[in-house]
Amino acid sequence: MATLLLIDGSSYLYRAFHAIQSLSAPDGTPSNALYGFVNMLKKLREKTPADYIACVFDAKGPTFRDELYPDYKAQRPPMPDELRVQIEPIHAAVRAFGIPILMVDGVEADDVIGTLASWGTQHGIETIMSTGDKDMAQLVNRHVRIENSMSGEVLDEAGVLDKFGVRPDQIVDYLTLVGDTADNVPGVPKWGPKTAAKWLAEYSTLAALVADAAAIKGVAGQNLRDTLGWLPMAKQLVTIKCDVNLEKELPQGVESLKPQATDWAALHALFSRYAFRKWSEEAAAHLQRE
Repeated sequence: MATLLLIDGSSYLYRAFHAIQSLSAPDGTPSNALYGFVNMLKKLREKTPADYIACVFDAKGPTFRDELYPDYKAQRPPMPDELRVQIEPIHAAVRAFGIPILMVDGVEADDVIGTLASWGTQHGIETIMSTGDKDMAQLVNRHVRIENSMSGEVLDEAGVLDKFGVRPDQIVDYLTLVGDTADNVPGVPKWGPKTAAKWLAEYSTLAALVADAAAIKGVAGQNLRDTLGWLPMAKQLVTIKCDVNLEKELPQGVESLKPQATDWAALHALFSRYAFRKWSEEAAAHLQRE
């Protein structure tokens, strides 16, 4: 069975940036995120062969969620300048490794990954999502799993249930109830993971729980009833779109996501520029063999 590997490039960016500190090129240009990103990418490619592959980044500008809810992610500071200057070389490295890059205006990287994962499921392709984003758990099914390259955690259907206490098909309802502080999406006040999991275990769906909200006793029930008007918006914000139009980005369909040959000359130039000596020597050795 064919395999599709989807790399959450936006997640990788920040993980790499925060994992490694105080690394720079000889001219002083920051290089910590670039080094960390390439390191994770190399390990991932060695460990996880795939017939199709894509590295997905957030595009610049607002998304449909910002239009729905102006406070969406409002608490997040702007991207640090030290990271911003590394975006272009990171993209260059990904392309040199022969990995297609996808960025789609108006949606987030999650939505592009969700659309591709859904496509893979429809066509019987095994999909691996390389990410540390908990929201992606809603996409997991018998053909789709998460592999966290930093922690080594693998989440299939059983893994999602074990970690969150709910099934993958309940994750959207779960996130609606607990909220998503990282994206500034409020949930039901004082409803943490255990409370949400408890009531979803009893009612199975948010719709059934809302329909019987009057029967939920105590502070938990009152907080739920007080939040009923907000929950539809919260659910819309935490739901990953799986129907993004990718015809422009993938003119040849999934064949556009076939990995290409590694451009060792480009990698050698990039690694030399940033004084990644070991990788530069490795690229030079490949060039000599070509």
